[in-house]
Amino acid sequence: MKIITIESQSGIPKYKQIIAAVEIAIAENRLQKGDRLPSVNKICLEFSISRDTVLLAYEELKKRGIVFAILGKGYYIKSVEFSFEQRYFVLFDELNAFKEDLFTSFLETIDNRAQIDSFFHHFNLEMFRKLINESNGNYSKYIIMPTNLNGAAAVIKTLPKNDVYILDQTNEELSEYPSVHQNFVKDIFSALSEAKPLLEKYNKLLLIFPGYKEPLGMVEGFQKFASAYGFDTTVIPNFENKSIEKGDVYIIPNDRQLVEVIEQAKKQQLHMGSDYGIISYNDTPLKKIVANGITTISTDFTAMGSILAEMILTNKKNQIENKSQLIVRSSL
Repeated sequence: MKIITIESQSGIPKYKQIIAAVEIAIAENRLQKGDRLPSVNKICLEFSISRDTVLLAYEELKKRGIVFAILGKGYYIKSVEFSFEQRYFVLFDELNAFKEDLFTSFLETIDNRAQIDSFFHHFNLEMFRKLINESNGNYSKYIIMPTNLNGAAAVIKTLPKNDVYILDQTNEELSEYPSVHQNFVKDIFSALSEAKPLLEKYNKLLLIFPGYKEPLGMVEGFQKFASAYGFDTTVIPNFENKSIEKGDVYIIPNDRQLVEVIEQAKKQQLHMGSDYGIISYNDTPLKKIVANGITTISTDFTAMGSILAEMILTNKKNQIENKSQLIVRSSL
């Protein structure tokens, strides 16, 4: 059972990493009172660091009353009763109803077993970098929602690798990290395939994709569906100053664009579900009743939060695709 881990690329001093590793091992019941710690020489050889660095860490643990030394034998756990507190850094992209459900579920599952500090980067790489740089070394776990920010992976890799979890969106650059995420390519392809019998009465499928914060996998899954089933499709960046043609179906990731489409349809006196169709992304209570119900493709954000919390609490390192479903309502 490995007790000490050191990230050579981390900006955290190595002696602090040793202290944190011992405290976390105690908190997770991997070290008990009386257990012997790895020898100074063993840590030096394994991580190519000086004896002074290891001794500095062990002496600090002695001062805290956590370990004691036996001359010629080594260092042992003296007490597992100390004030170490798990602190989690949670970095969201933005606050909305879905993320609120996710965060509430995460907090309920953690159940006061850690201090949770939440932050928002608002799809701004400089803000993303600033928040992570300032947090580095101050937390026991880092839960990151990188979205599709170019350069996010390089920033994340400055954090201690074993303490990082990826949330909602991941990619090949982040494949080494545990995650609970959506598979947008598979989800939109599967949902449209399920809706195919309803879509066949329409003439054209349009994906409104601004591309600022929407996951790129949506476009790939949409185009994969069009290729597989021969639907007439197009991707447009926005709905501004556009008219709706009879027989159009709009797939809409952004709720602001959803409102624009519905308003335009009212101006043209078109009937949703017959003259034109809508599939929105991410379900909300409001979408159950607006215009007699909006069809949605949605993941379970409540499940996402609780699954991630359980993974962290049990110290598991899985990569889990969160389930998604098509909810058919009268808009289709």
